[in-house]
Amino acid sequence: MRYCYGIDIGGTTIKMGWFNEGGELLEKWEVESRIENNGSLILPDITESIKDHMKQNTLAVKDIVGIGVGVPGPVNNEGVVLTTANLGWGRKDVVKEFQELLPVPVKVGNDANMAALGEMSAGGGVGHKNIILITLGTGVGGGIIIDGHAVVGHHGSAGEIGHMTVNKAETKVCGCGRKGCLEQYASATGIKRLAKRRLEQDTKDSLLRQETDLNAKVVFDSLKKGDSVAKEIVEEFATYLGEAIANIVIVTDPSMVVLGGGVSKAGDILIEYVKKHFEEVAFYANKGTHFGLATLGNDAGIYGCAELILGKEPTIK
Repeated sequence: MRYCYGIDIGGTTIKMGWFNEGGELLEKWEVESRIENNGSLILPDITESIKDHMKQNTLAVKDIVGIGVGVPGPVNNEGVVLTTANLGWGRKDVVKEFQELLPVPVKVGNDANMAALGEMSAGGGVGHKNIILITLGTGVGGGIIIDGHAVVGHHGSAGEIGHMTVNKAETKVCGCGRKGCLEQYASATGIKRLAKRRLEQDTKDSLLRQETDLNAKVVFDSLKKGDSVAKEIVEEFATYLGEAIANIVIVTDPSMVVLGGGVSKAGDILIEYVKKHFEEVAFYANKGTHFGLATLGNDAGIYGCAELILGKEPTIK
């Protein structure tokens, strides 16, 4: 039996998974992301942790098929990271540096693309080989999978759907420096922003006015209780997101759209509203696109990194 490791590098922690050749997760653990000194300690820390694990399990280099690594930033097809926002790295040849520390095959990808691969292989997208994963968290991320492979693009930034322009009239600046990005309306922070604006403009009674901590969860919880103002907020959010998905889908033609991130904890009601607004504007050939919720949570990245190494052909139902 041979094995692989899936490594999902984040700004705070590094998630690590040990998998067999069948893609089964055997063990997982985390180590701290030491980002001081421009993140120079991150790769040595990862390789030392893997070496310790190999020693504990009596594994030799020949027993390792490879190591898949996900990083929070654009990555080109050669495994070169162009820049990262949270690790302190500039341009970095992760494959070359990693293999100097541990001589096994290494592949590197963007963390959102790895999460999409993970959901395709073992999560909410199982049974599909053409999917889009949209993560609705503090920001809006995305991963595009075509024929079982992540779409990377020339600059390594394919799938950055959170920065599609969806409102040219917007005057507030997005974190990326532009205005009117999808992230400003469809992220958890975007929903909070929409809610605050709606409550300032609308004098209707609402459960939301009783909340001291207004957030996306509160908005969806109030919607489920029949609150009319919460419904208006969710309709606005879902209009932006549904129309954006329709534009993405007409270009990529997936069989399934998977929604993940913290906002997806709202459950089926999220799918209901987003799909409604998607169907209103979708190209006729795309109206049968399936929608579902991500299921792997924080493990999606390590599953995707393992899939990057194992490259199993997706089983199509």
